[in-house]
This record gives sequence, structure tokens and C-alpha cells, in this order.
Amino acid sequence: MMKQSTVLVESVELRAGGVSLKSHGHMRAQREFELKDGAKRRRLRRSPISAFTRVFDALWAILDFKFSPRLPLSVRFKGRWLHSSTVRTRSSTLSTLLACALIFLRTAPAAADPIADFYGGRTVTLIVSTSAAGGYDTLARAIGRHIGQHIAGHPTVIVRNMPGAGGLTATNFLYAAAERDGSVLGLIQNNPPFEPLFGTAEARFDPRQFNWLGTPSVETAMVLVGKTVPVFTVDDLRTRETIMGASGANSTPAFFARLLNATLGTRMKIIAGYPGQNDALVAMERGELDGYPSVFYSALSSTRPTWLTDGTARAVVQYGPAKLPQLKGVPFVPDLVREPADKVLLQAAFAPLSIGRPLLLPPGVPAERVAAMRQALAETFADPEFLAEGEKIGLSLNDPRSGEELLRVIERAYATPADIVARLRKLNRDQ
Repeated sequence: MMKQSTVLVESVELRAGGVSLKSHGHMRAQREFELKDGAKRRRLRRSPISAFTRVFDALWAILDFKFSPRLPLSVRFKGRWLHSSTVRTRSSTLSTLLACALIFLRTAPAAADPIADFYGGRTVTLIVSTSAAGGYDTLARAIGRHIGQHIAGHPTVIVRNMPGAGGLTATNFLYAAAERDGSVLGLIQNNPPFEPLFGTAEARFDPRQFNWLGTPSVETAMVLVGKTVPVFTVDDLRTRETIMGASGANSTPAFFARLLNATLGTRMKIIAGYPGQNDALVAMERGELDGYPSVFYSALSSTRPTWLTDGTARAVVQYGPAKLPQLKGVPFVPDLVREPADKVLLQAAFAPLSIGRPLLLPPGVPAERVAAMRQALAETFADPEFLAEGEKIGLSLNDPRSGEELLRVIERAYATPADIVARLRKLNRDQ
């Protein structure tokens, strides 16, 4: 009577003559095969290069160790016998074993994933550089609800607000104090990356050292005034002093107010002390402020979607990398300047708007985690559920850019001619 033997490779069991093969260890660990024919034993150890390599090592070990011209061969998979035949030749034995290998490869557990290992069961913190309830905060919370599904390991994502100094508080923290392991990312306003260029002493970071992840869109900004304020045109802004809110003297709104005052001759006066845009918009509703000098259309659409249509507020002028079709009839700042030097100045000054609402990881995060987070963010921006939510709450997710594209914009800005940089720095200091 011909003796039977068993071959075990994960959940696939083979019986081929008097040879048995047993596998020990998990796919993620080093694997050991025990080959047995009667009293003879041989142990084979292989590093976990791939499931494919390990399985075929085992199969060839069977053929090399023992061969009988007429082997009764059976295959049992997860408790069911799938195949039983008498193998008459070495080549047919190999063919059957190869078929078993295919069964194994289709059912074996996945190889180790260091990204999933790191993020699995972890909480990721998304720091947003503004106060709650504003446009950036709304975007951050929408991203937080979706991005975890696109990160291997599916971590929990929480949002932490860190407003102050026009975004510099959060940006300084992300550069110098945040964990550098990929568990902390940031959504910051678009002016902080350019503050070192503008000579802002409080900006204690090099933006080129951040790991930029991407943005869902670029930005177009507006000078917005309340419905009771008698300002309807750029000429009205030139003849009447308007009281505008901002978080700080170096904030985006304050800088753009001074820029427009210098290039268009407007008379906007900045009152600092409003932590975020939402605080300033509430002050507009109370009549405490005339307006806000740098409201992003995307932010207004998500937080005050009816303001422009019902006349609660009106846009006097728009500016940024391009005109916005939704603001048809609202003058575009680059069209209003005549001096060539002023045009170059505006081009450099509007660079922040070209990076939209940027997300980043701190410097020093391992490259593979940066790549994984960039991919996760890109997938989130293309996620139909995320896009549907964005449409519903007015996030203007219309022009996503990659982290590499954001870095190129920043690097071009830092190559701006010295005379233009000097003008920008003067505007930044004129408080």
C-alpha cells in the first residue's frame, strides 16, 4: 500500500506520495518549512521576500527531495478536497503543484504594510490655523471626515484649531514643535509660507522645508463690505475711509489692505484683534466693522452662502491668480493698475492665493509617510462622497493642486527680484 503524506502551505494541504511539507510562521514573519519523508527531515528557512518566492521554494523542495513516478496527489483547501488524481510524470506533478501555488497566492494574507502598521489604531491630528466655524475650519473638518478612509490603517482624524497672528502661531508650531512622525498635519492660511520672504520676524520657519501635500483649489479674494456701508465701487474705496477687520497686523487681510491702498489708492483702515474671519464677519453683522479686505470666495460660499445673493454684503473688487466667473461684473485688481512695476508687485503678492488652502506635514517626516499622505489627500479630493459634501456646503473644490506644485510656487516666489521683495517688505512693515 502506497503511503500518503501531507503538504501544508498556509491553508492549502497537499498529499503527494511519502513526502510532507509543513510551513511555520506568519506571512509577515520569517518562515520555516519542515520537509519530511519517513524518518528524514530537513528544515528550510527563508526571509519574507515575497509570498511567491516562499511558495515556489517549497514546491521545488518537494520535487528535489522526493519523487516517485506514480504519486497519488490530493489538494485540500479550507477543509474541502478540491482535486484528487494519480500523477504519472514529474512534469504533471509540477503542474499540479503550480496550480496549488496559485490557490495559495490568491488566498494568502497580504505582505507587511509599514504605513498600515503605523497608522492602524492611531489618531491623526489636523491642525487648522484659524478659529472654529470659518472657511478653513469647515474645509478641515470635511477633510477629516474622509481622508482616514484613504490612509492605510484607517486612522481616526481629529481637528484642532490653533488661530493667531494670521496663521503664524500654527505654522511656527508645525515647523518646530509638532510630531515629525506623520501623525500631525496642518491646514494653514496661504500667507504664512511667504512671511519670511516679506521679512516678518515672527515667522520662524523656512517654508521650503515643509512637506507640502496639496490644496483643493486656488483662491480668489474679495474686498467685502456690509449692505449698509455706502461703498459700491473702487472709487468709493478711494474717497471714503472704510474700517476693516483682521486678526493681526501681519495677517493676510492686513497685508492685502495695505497692498491695495498702495497700488489702487484706496483708504482701508485695519482694526486688528479678530482671531479669525468668522469673528470679523460677525462684527460686520453687528455694524462694528465696515468690511473685510480679504474674503476668499470659497470661504464665504461655505460659511455665508447667501450673503452675496441676498445683498447682506457685496464684493467691491476681486483679486488673485485669475478672475472668478461667479463674480461677474466685479472689477479685477490686475486690470486696474497701469504701472508695470505695480503689475510685477501684484504678481508676487498674489502668490499666496496660488497655493489655495494648503495642507502640509512638518519637516522631517519619513518620506514613505509623506508619499502615503499625499496620495491619500489626492484620493480624498477625487472621492465622490467628499466632492458631494463639498458641493453641499460650498467648499469650491474646483482646482486641486499637488504638494509638488505648491512647492514650485513657493520656490518661484522666493526667487522674486530684490527690488520687488523690498517693496513687499516695506508694505509688510507699514503698520
